[in-house]
Amino acid sequence: MQDTLTKREIVEHFLKEGVLLSADVLEKISNKLTLRELTKLLSEKTSSQEILTITDDIQQLLQKKKRLNINWQEFEKARVQFEKNRNIEVYNKFMQYMDLADEPELDKPRGSIKVLFSYTEKSRKREIKDFVAFFNARYKAIEKMLLGRQELQNTTSISRILQKKDRETVSVIGIVKDKQYTKNNNIMLEVEDPTGTIRVVISKNKPELYNAAKEIIHDEVIGVIGTSGDRIIFSNKLVWPDIPYTKELKKAPDKAYAVFLSDIHVGSTKFLPEEFNKFLKWLNGTAGNDAQREIAQHVKYIFIVGDLVDGIGIYPTQESELEIKDIYEQYSRCAELLQQIPKHIPIIICPGNHDAVRIAEPQPPLDREFAKPLWKLPNVVMVSNPSMVNIHSTEDFPGFNVLLYHGYSFDYYVANVDTIRLRGGYDRADLIMQFLLQRRHLAPTHTSTLYIPDPDKDPLVIETAPDFFITGHIHKSSVSNYRNVTLISGSCWQSKTTFQEKVGHHPEPCRVPIVDLQTRNVKILKFLD
Repeated sequence: MQDTLTKREIVEHFLKEGVLLSADVLEKISNKLTLRELTKLLSEKTSSQEILTITDDIQQLLQKKKRLNINWQEFEKARVQFEKNRNIEVYNKFMQYMDLADEPELDKPRGSIKVLFSYTEKSRKREIKDFVAFFNARYKAIEKMLLGRQELQNTTSISRILQKKDRETVSVIGIVKDKQYTKNNNIMLEVEDPTGTIRVVISKNKPELYNAAKEIIHDEVIGVIGTSGDRIIFSNKLVWPDIPYTKELKKAPDKAYAVFLSDIHVGSTKFLPEEFNKFLKWLNGTAGNDAQREIAQHVKYIFIVGDLVDGIGIYPTQESELEIKDIYEQYSRCAELLQQIPKHIPIIICPGNHDAVRIAEPQPPLDREFAKPLWKLPNVVMVSNPSMVNIHSTEDFPGFNVLLYHGYSFDYYVANVDTIRLRGGYDRADLIMQFLLQRRHLAPTHTSTLYIPDPDKDPLVIETAPDFFITGHIHKSSVSNYRNVTLISGSCWQSKTTFQEKVGHHPEPCRVPIVDLQTRNVKILKFLD
């Protein structure tokens, strides 16, 4: 067989073997590969008649150093479904397996990582009934949390309370449909459950209760305890789902560190490459003092919570602030940076609003087409926004549950919750995160973020109380603790943009929160002089 064979001769050769060639593979064979080489790969890496069609991705699989234990027919089915935009997650798992196939065992990420939740549902047309089912699913999930509270053990439905004539103590669980202030400056809520709607009054003469009620927002689910009246409840107590006081402060049995990054914004003219390279040098043990290098040696996990690149067309006049104006090149450059991270450290990545995925939440993992160089990194774990990941578990230790959320809804709560705005706004990520944990939801108000109305489950409900709640978006690092949940807002690697000046952001670039998993102490390393 010679390299000068015609394409027809090549096709006929593989037809005799019962194999078809895609057009792109045929082009590569005639120009770059000899027929003999591909025939040899087929015989070495597969059994007879396993592969029906050789496409570009199958050719890449065949060129792996190892013989892969792959069900080729199932892979082909998955590829067909992927091309039809169906069951994308199955194809992605095959491709991720392919990307890791050539890595030696020593380069595999060490430590334990379990993805507890990452949204992979395929996109489809949504109808009005989906929104109704979505809010019902949210109500049921948070109602279950509230029913675990002692003070709500005797909760009854709103429809039954509406039928009561006598005044008596009642408790209900409902979604806040409306909130207003009366002419006497009392707070009037309209609360709804699956059986009906009722008004709830919070008197200004009960200062502690009144101040708590000021923070009530539309569409959150709360418990109300009070005295029934004529189609009304006079509230004596409000109950939020919140994080239990009994939440355990877990600590790892061995020395290990987790590093938290966000908002790298590769591609922006405001990106700070020198500072990011300082971070990479520290991580590789070639920068920092003895104590800092000691920490670097024990880093076991790195989290990146969205906005890896600056994206295209995200905000007005962004193009004038882009150094790289091609989204593929932005991700390629980002991958060049991240590949300098030692291969034994896994990198858990979720997207943000600047990344090349839909902006509606939950956002799926980074797109394989746009972010292909990142997917090829052997130590990368891709998850959705939001997602829940368990790290560092052993037979004797349950590990830490890490909730990742980029933080797109934060803008709404800074603007609409007085206690957050007046106490620092964008400079107080800890207040926003605590506020959302109390409501056990990442964006409870309908207008606080764009979202996908999943009729089966509200993916933005915080069903499991995490050990770590990690966010980004506001470009200002902060660390705090709320009921044994460590709250960490990532910094950024971008200086202030003109858009941030307009909206009142005060970024603090190049600060890296690092958690000692053995003590739960947090240090922040600064890489900007």
